[in-house]
Amino acid sequence: MAFDGRLLSGVTVLAAVAESGSFVRAADALGLSTSGVSRAISRLEARVGARLLDRTTRSLTLTDQGRQFYESVHPHLEGIEAAAVVASGSTNIVRGRLRVNVDPYFSRYSLAGGLTGFLDRYPDLSLELIMRDDVGDLVADGFDLAVRFGQPPGGSLIARKLIDTRVLTVASPDYIARHGRPAHPDDLSGHKRILFYNPVTRRPFEWEFWRKGKVVEIAASGRLMVSDVGAMIAACAAGAGIAQILAIGTEDLMRGGDLIDLFPDWPGELFSLYALYPSRRHLAAKVRTFIEFCLSTLGKDAVSAF
Repeated sequence: MAFDGRLLSGVTVLAAVAESGSFVRAADALGLSTSGVSRAISRLEARVGARLLDRTTRSLTLTDQGRQFYESVHPHLEGIEAAAVVASGSTNIVRGRLRVNVDPYFSRYSLAGGLTGFLDRYPDLSLELIMRDDVGDLVADGFDLAVRFGQPPGGSLIARKLIDTRVLTVASPDYIARHGRPAHPDDLSGHKRILFYNPVTRRPFEWEFWRKGKVVEIAASGRLMVSDVGAMIAACAAGAGIAQILAIGTEDLMRGGDLIDLFPDWPGELFSLYALYPSRRHLAAKVRTFIEFCLSTLGKDAVSAF
């Protein structure tokens, strides 16, 4: 059913008249002229098909039909007012449901460890982290925001960069001991590689190496391809082959020597993480706070978003 805005407008005028007992006082409260109030009531009566007010030169009272109508609609007007109060408070108070389209890698390797503290800090918030292959349509899919790697999609979404992280090419000490360490990206053609599936292209991600403006592209070739980052990292640590991973989330593996950065002198390839949301106007506190939580998990290399 199509929404009749004129009906709601007329009901608002009727409520002001009923509560003030006067067209003049209702007009002052609504910022209308007295004749404007009178016409609004007449239009409402025509729309409803009943006389709602008894008017005389000395008094103004609701008819029986008017009183029944007003008593029916008044609770809904109060509900609208209460909803407006709640909505306005959402820009300052962290509460309600927050649905986030989140990159699986970032969720697992960066966010997961801090979720308990985040939820304890905001007991009136319920959080839904939904992993998707791509951003999709945030509004149509019911998401408050997305946190995704890669170039932001075109359109009207607001994109806030959270961090640039290095792409590392790594292998386990066991793999290096058995197969040797490549000295240059061009040497990778003679090595086993673990490829990662790109759900957008339905092909493995290509391998690139960047240094001082120079780019070396290596064709994606290998006998093992996976679509789960955890499986890729575990297989790489077990010696199945060389893999490309992100620096964030794998710091402990690198520090502990489980994985070795094969080309530290090719540091130029970066992958960006963005927070994406529909509008910068009246940004809800729950959205702003979650973005700040993401930044806190990323540490000193994060880009300040606000």
